Amino acid sequence: MHGCRCSIRAACAVADCRARLNEAAARSVDEAQLDRLSALVFLHDVGKLHPGFQAKGWPEATGHVPRRGHLVEGWSFLVLAARETQHPFHQTMRRILEWDDDTNTGTISELFAAILAHHGRPVVSPGDPTMSEWDDPSSSEFDWRAQTASFQKALMQWFGEAFDSKAVAFPDSVRFHHEIAGLTVLADWLGSDANIFEYRSPLDHDYKWIAQERAERALHMFRPNASKLAVRPAPDFGQLTGHAFPNPAQTEVGALDPTARLVILESETGSGKTEAALWRFTQLLAAGQVSGLYFAVPTRAAARQLHRRVSEAMQRVFGEDAPAAVLAIPGVLRAGEFDGSRLPGWKVRWDDDKVGVPERWAAEQATRFLAATVAVGTVDQAMLAGLTVKHAHLRGSALSHSLLVVDEVHASDSYMTEILVRLLDGHLAVGGSAMLMSATLGARARVRWTGGAVPDYSEACKTSYPAVWIQGETAPHGVSGTWHSKTVMLESVPTMNEDETARRAIACAKQGARVLVVRNTVTAAVATWNAVRVRGADPLLMQVNGAAALHHSRYAAEDRCLLDSEVESILAPDQNRRPLGCIVIGTQTLEQSLDIDADFLMTDLCPIDVLLQRIGRVHRHVRLARPEGFASARCAVLMPEKGLDRLTKPDFENGLGATGHEGIDGIYRDLVGLELTRRLILEQPQWRLPEMNRALVEGATHPERMRALLAEKAETGDAWSRYENRIGGSELAQSMIARLNVLDRSKRIGDMVFPDDDIRIMTRLGEDGVVLNFDGPVVGPFGLAVSRIAVPARWSRGIGGDETVAVEICEGGLELTAGDRRFLYTRAGLDWLS
Repeated sequence: MHGCRCSIRAACAVADCRARLNEAAARSVDEAQLDRLSALVFLHDVGKLHPGFQAKGWPEATGHVPRRGHLVEGWSFLVLAARETQHPFHQTMRRILEWDDDTNTGTISELFAAILAHHGRPVVSPGDPTMSEWDDPSSSEFDWRAQTASFQKALMQWFGEAFDSKAVAFPDSVRFHHEIAGLTVLADWLGSDANIFEYRSPLDHDYKWIAQERAERALHMFRPNASKLAVRPAPDFGQLTGHAFPNPAQTEVGALDPTARLVILESETGSGKTEAALWRFTQLLAAGQVSGLYFAVPTRAAARQLHRRVSEAMQRVFGEDAPAAVLAIPGVLRAGEFDGSRLPGWKVRWDDDKVGVPERWAAEQATRFLAATVAVGTVDQAMLAGLTVKHAHLRGSALSHSLLVVDEVHASDSYMTEILVRLLDGHLAVGGSAMLMSATLGARARVRWTGGAVPDYSEACKTSYPAVWIQGETAPHGVSGTWHSKTVMLESVPTMNEDETARRAIACAKQGARVLVVRNTVTAAVATWNAVRVRGADPLLMQVNGAAALHHSRYAAEDRCLLDSEVESILAPDQNRRPLGCIVIGTQTLEQSLDIDADFLMTDLCPIDVLLQRIGRVHRHVRLARPEGFASARCAVLMPEKGLDRLTKPDFENGLGATGHEGIDGIYRDLVGLELTRRLILEQPQWRLPEMNRALVEGATHPERMRALLAEKAETGDAWSRYENRIGGSELAQSMIARLNVLDRSKRIGDMVFPDDDIRIMTRLGEDGVVLNFDGPVVGPFGLAVSRIAVPARWSRGIGGDETVAVEICEGGLELTAGDRRFLYTRAGLDWLS
């Protein structure tokens, strides 16, 4: 208990931690209040005085005391102490309750609710407890009254200043209570670390002085580099990035006021948004606005790739004091350049065999990722701080000290967007800082973050691009100039057939072009890959460990890392590493965060923001030499042969439209946006980017344009309006589900009930597939040892993931059997057999 108390007192001494408390309280929290808060936190485990909890450590044959926990029991102890005059803690409890004032009654009770939530979720009220629950004759082996007297003596001896001071009442701020809940969990974890606060029995009343010194060590595990880094001046752009000068968008970000809480950067793909975000972080760090960074990206693959870049940037700027960037992916143990492996007893062995490296504390458990000084991971990890899931308060409190960077915000669906909006509201409300980034953010999407009304279509198209937005300002900070411009010639191909796609890709590759083929589904990607092979063009395909491969999501994690590396090598911006004449085939996994540059792009029709993202992968770098015939950027867009009208049934074709028995599932369901995108390609096949980005995005996403298309379609029937109503209803339902699941930090903790552990709240809607774990590593189709593989949800029915997986070596890969399901894992990825 004392370790927890000292840890929270030490944490509150950190400047940005105190600042967050002040923001949450909407007033300054003084030293006397922190003394009282420390005394309250000392009571967080008071329920362990219950005989039923103590009985957990007794031999089974001892007594007949029912085993109990200590959280509800802690509530019971405090309620009874306040109410029952014969309770041994009554007089002390009355003095604590007097810390409320006449205008602020109930605040102490709410703080107890926050503190008792230290196991990760609010505690259910004990109802109307009685003394008989504690005075059960069968519990005579443990004198809880005598132990309470000893406990009370320690409280008064160690925290007497809390009772002697004349502090004003605690702030009656619900956000303050939520912040205390998160800090208490952090303090409890640090205070329970046996490497710092060893267990002592019996109670040592002189332990206070030892604990205070060790609390400083405990705090060193939370943002260990913060104090060193905070005194450094902000680096110049060249020191941070290795580039001599910032581009216009980066310059605009670098000139922003550090006190601006929410910044949105809209800039073209490949324009250095990552470097702009890192520059922003170092400036906020030097200004004392933050002590950490969480960089959130859409996918695990993107997180892996970005982690390396962020680690290198931290080394350039901070040298030997650089924080070891944590790769925030569950199941992965990586901090800086070192990997860890789990050992029995919750221990971890790191590659360099060093013990007790502070930065690794946050890397060793997913619930602690956001407590890292610097972490790079998926957006899901940040979203968990905004949902009613276990340890959300810990995550949120840790995150409040960091700059939260969210990349590709346009990629979120209604469910994710609702959660992110609520998370951001809570993050900013306690003084947190955030930066959102997008290559293509239409006005309708943007106002979800900036507030205000959607401008009319004409006005939206006139809005500058690139642009930097600050929440609360009605106009953007226009950026003078762009990174570089390119003209892209778009060809509309009236088929999505894999044979025609393969034929065109082979023809271009034989001319020396590096061809990137992005299909909307794994099925289409594999079919196209096989079609290239059937035509005898294996050598033109991406080669991985001596044979052809492609890139999508259905690979083991170890193989996926290899594929990422090979794609970046083949389509590298480094001229010396780029082979002539090759074909890289994949899915959406190729469209984000990988630094790749193709000479020619073939892509399925997709929403305008996604299409622009994919086009960002062709002619990404201006100084690269191109083969003859590919000096200008070209993109072939594969279209459904019969148009989109038939998909309103609803129907589904290669990622477009909706499927499922209700007709509301799918990848790209917005047929109106897809039709507007298709028309933009047909009507204006030459795009000057990024100059046309704003007009293109608004042309396919603005509400006026969408309403006009529906009115046109209504002239020939109601199929489009019926489809739109169905999908709109689905989007509304997703938003409603999100609102039910979010952690609303404007509501009292004492009124909250989190779902049980067996009720899973997801960061993304849709069924999750199972993960098949192999009984020891096996050699996969690329020659690497693989340990597990995820199975798509529709193939997972009937298996739970805990089955023994039978592995048989077959031609080209592995045959996997789990329960009554059989799968084939080859260079083409995972496939379902039966």
